[in-house]
Amino acid sequence: MNSEFTESQINKILSDYKNRRIRDRMRYETIKDDTEFKIKNRQRAKLHYEQNKDKRKEKYIENNDLMKARNSYYYYKKKDKLDILQSKYPDRWQLLLDKGYIST
Repeated sequence: MNSEFTESQINKILSDYKNRRIRDRMRYETIKDDTEFKIKNRQRAKLHYEQNKDKRKEKYIENNDLMKARNSYYYYKKKDKLDILQSKYPDRWQLLLDKGYIST
């Protein structure tokens, strides 16, 4: 299968996508205040939360060190004392450097 598109095919795909986004936005604007829509949307969101609660908890457990480091970074940044963070918690500083949150 050839995955190369011509210029006209690319333009058609882009215009179809743009029109679909406009159509979806207009549809949402008309139904967003409908009480039935609100109820269904909240039920769907609650169901999604219940089904994925464990995944979110696992994510926080796995990234616990990164979260601590990030929170420390924002705390010391707000106080304009990043040098203290760098000297007091070199492991957190290095983790932030490795993950790309900060660059020196």
